[in-house]
Amino acid sequence: MSKIFFYGLFMDQTLLVEKGLHPETIGPAVLSDYRIHIGERATLLPSASSRAYGIVMELSEQEADALYSEPSVRAYKRERVQVALLASNEVVEADCYNLPRELGLAGANPAYANKLSRLVEALDFDSAYVQEIAAFGEQS
Repeated sequence: MSKIFFYGLFMDQTLLVEKGLHPETIGPAVLSDYRIHIGERATLLPSASSRAYGIVMELSEQEADALYSEPSVRAYKRERVQVALLASNEVVEADCYNLPRELGLAGANPAYANKLSRLVEALDFDSAYVQEIAAFGEQS
């Protein structure tokens, strides 16, 4: 099983189950020194003193490979990160999928940002983080 730090719409476990996957939720977490950016899709960019929130889940290697072979997310690259679980402050290693910088900064997708801000709010993440994501939905 692979621990994966999801920070976009894949934080919605129901969405993963609808794709035929079997995620096991470990819990909400924070990744320090990264910030979220929403272009055409969401990505995380290194940024000192910033924080990105997400959910750590476990998937089998085969499920993770299948998920990120879909055309809409095929450009994402796996990298290893250390995240702190919000419930315990325990630091765990997890895989995180990010777009190459030039792809991550391209375009805008207000509909995606609006959907993600609603999900982040429903997950009860920090209100400033909800507002940070919602701001991408207000861009044109």
